[in-house]
Amino acid sequence: MADVPKREVENIEFVFEVMGSPNEGIDAVDLGDALRSLNLNPTLAFIEKLGGTKRRHEKKIKLEEFLPIYSQVKKEKEQGCYEDFVECLKLYDKQEDGTMLLAELQHALLSLGENLEDEQVEELFADCMDPEDDDGMIPYSQFVQRLMSDPIVFD
Repeated sequence: MADVPKREVENIEFVFEVMGSPNEGIDAVDLGDALRSLNLNPTLAFIEKLGGTKRRHEKKIKLEEFLPIYSQVKKEKEQGCYEDFVECLKLYDKQEDGTMLLAELQHALLSLGENLEDEQVEELFADCMDPEDDDGMIPYSQFVQRLMSDPIVFD
């Protein structure tokens, strides 16, 4: 078994109860969601490399298989944290007051890095975004904080 502390194993077992079944495991398409619900932020490419699939019912991942995956992702250095994301968004903060144009955030999410679909961005904004002000500005640090506190599951 992977070198995972007992408390973390309990959290992983809970995720398996919610997302699948302790005996059968979770669907490999849910691997990224499971890791994110455990406060990890792997990229889509890394999830695919670890055995995540794009279609449901192709493969199941059992708890015993998940533990080494969890350990590997936890050790991965290429995960963004709150401070990293806020630093990136500061590039769009022209007034240096903790706000940016909603349209610029939307553009970044739709076109940069692992870009999202329009529907995913709309769902993300509905779940994590304060209303924009009269000038179209939003407080980006609160957005990132909400985004990282609760996993958003896209259907």
